[in-house]
Amino acid sequence: MGFGSAWHWIVVLIVVLVLFGRGRVADVMGEFGKGLKSFKQGMNDEDNKPVPPPPAQIPAPESAAAPAPAPAASETIKTGE
Repeated sequence: MGFGSAWHWIVVLIVVLVLFGRGRVADVMGEFGKGLKSFKQGMNDEDNKPVPPPPAQIPAPESAAAPAPAPAASETIKTGE
């Protein structure tokens, strides 16, 4: 008798019905259904909200953005001669 057999589930269902009664199981399943419905509605509300545009970015001035040019080889200072 494996865990997935039909007889196993029938016995489990009978035990649950005996312990909790038919009305209590129906109430629990009804609340579970309401919770799923509310969750789906919340997810749909989240998807339907308009996405705000990203904030505008101010470009940096070109003098600060570009690195200073390297000195030419002829302009280098020779020391020790």
